[in-house]
Amino acid sequence: MPPHTPFDISWPLGILLFVATVAAMEVAAILGHKYVMHGFGWFLHKSHHTDRFGWFEWNDLYGVMGAAVAISLFWFGVEEQGGTFYVWLAGGITAYGAIYFGFHDIIVHRRIETGYVPRSPYMKRIVQAHRLHHVVESRDGTVSFGFIWAPPIDELKRQLAENTRTGKAVVRQNPVGRNMTGPA
Repeated sequence: MPPHTPFDISWPLGILLFVATVAAMEVAAILGHKYVMHGFGWFLHKSHHTDRFGWFEWNDLYGVMGAAVAISLFWFGVEEQGGTFYVWLAGGITAYGAIYFGFHDIIVHRRIETGYVPRSPYMKRIVQAHRLHHVVESRDGTVSFGFIWAPPIDELKRQLAENTRTGKAVVRQNPVGRNMTGPA
């Protein structure tokens, strides 16, 4: 067994770090989606807001970047004996990526068709919030940047109406993006 490092942590602390990392990743995703993807990174994210055919889109590179961070942390924690702290951290990032893929890519955008129909109030809100995100024609003026958390739908509709009224957003009838047909 390799020697302990200053960054080895106990199982209970590791689980706490894992859960905290998953939660922190949603905050990072909201900020990244709003200020990077709908900011200077729009050149990649734009592919997610247009009609797409085929399996991949340029926006998928954001997932590759997140995976590269997690892989690097796993490698450092294990291969470079950086400690279990880095392994738990990488595990939390990886878990968030899996949750994101499940919610966003499978349930909302149906990149893999499962036949699942959201029935719980939470799942309906997540799907509807993302559909409202996709009704805006440009990178500006859109709402709801989270992937596993969304504000109440009435608040999003109010914000979207205000953004439309002030000219900040140009709203289309139907959301556009992978498998986003039908009214929002």
